[in-house]
Amino acid sequence: MKSYDLLIRGGLCATPNGIAPADIGIRDGKIAAIGALADSAAAEIFEAKGLHVLPGVIDTQVHMREPGNEHKEDLETGSRAAVLGGVTGVFEMPNTNPPTTTREAIEDKLARAAGRMHCDHAFYVGATPANVGALSALERLPGVCGVKAFLGSSTGTLLLDQEDAILAALKGGTRRMAVHSENEERLKARKAYIVRGDVRTHPDWRDAETARSSTERVLRLARQAGRRLHVLHVTTAEELPLLAAARDIATVETTPQHLTLAGPECYSRLGSYAQMNPPIRDEHHRAALWQAVTDGLIDVIGSDHAPHTHEEKAKTYPDSPSGMTGVQTLVTLMLDHVAAGRLSLERFVDLTSAGAARIFGIAGKGRIAIGYDADFTIVDLKLTKRIENSWIASRCGWTPFDGLETTGWPVATIIRGLTVMRDGALVMAGQGKPLRFWETFEPG
Repeated sequence: MKSYDLLIRGGLCATPNGIAPADIGIRDGKIAAIGALADSAAAEIFEAKGLHVLPGVIDTQVHMREPGNEHKEDLETGSRAAVLGGVTGVFEMPNTNPPTTTREAIEDKLARAAGRMHCDHAFYVGATPANVGALSALERLPGVCGVKAFLGSSTGTLLLDQEDAILAALKGGTRRMAVHSENEERLKARKAYIVRGDVRTHPDWRDAETARSSTERVLRLARQAGRRLHVLHVTTAEELPLLAAARDIATVETTPQHLTLAGPECYSRLGSYAQMNPPIRDEHHRAALWQAVTDGLIDVIGSDHAPHTHEEKAKTYPDSPSGMTGVQTLVTLMLDHVAAGRLSLERFVDLTSAGAARIFGIAGKGRIAIGYDADFTIVDLKLTKRIENSWIASRCGWTPFDGLETTGWPVATIIRGLTVMRDGALVMAGQGKPLRFWETFEPG
């Protein structure tokens, strides 16, 4: 009789062969067997009848605010939110204080994460005019998922807005580079569109052309440099044809917020709690993003989890900061879209797990297959609940989706064979480890 550390029994499993009933046997943190394993022994059995067992969800854009702004969030609270929401791995952004732009800053974040983060993790290194010469070495450090460049100013001090500096950063490395694509020159020129006290003018100031012109430029520069790009939180209909014509070098992210909310309604209802960069736009752009999901142009969903306190959000626009929580609600929001028929469950898996592993070359993650890490997001597709602020584990304690009823919820988060969340509760703390990548794999 075969024996396993953990046996997930009776679930509908999303494997590369499709979604079908199967048992999964886990040994030493990896998937050891898939199939009919009823006669096997196991130290722990997870009865998954009536549930779907999906590859662990990976959120490739989160801001955990540590170091420097722990009053909003830190690596422990942010990763707690992640696993409670069914997320098994995160990529954390570099716009902390100090920003993550040096080897010392990367090593500091990895040290802070050890024993405190509940999910697996990797950190971006931020590109600045001062460190472009060091990026090729920094992007290859253990625990680094790549380089992130802010082409337009957002939260924090990181900015790479001059064409020569952008080109130097693109030439200064080989891994896929992630970009926040807004045109800083146009942002400065359009400040007159800001109406103080009226957050509805946020997408007027940071208009579609601000995003389109930046994306057109960075695609041109990436092609000149021979560098792969990952364009974060795409928001406009106008960017999509540019990205479709650049599939040989560019991958594309959008967020649950931009697929779920639309202006001006969200600004009238939520005020500055709907404020983020790039902005939530009108229904025309949301419909275009959904068409891009359908067409396969969108490669991955990232939450752009970016917490701020109630007090900060209550400031008069534009003094109110941009950003909202998202890592804890990503899974249920996107499963609710599955329930509504906007995307298939297979497409959900592609956008939230397989896509991230494919784009970034994450070793051993992103699919339910023999030898892969035993990372699972186990969901109840029929469970309907209301998202509430009281459920949010982030230190700021709020979500723009407070009060929204969704169908499809995570009921367990399993990371490398360890059940870290079960039925809405954290049951095993501090189990997160750095993610590994094929392009920087070191002999062990």
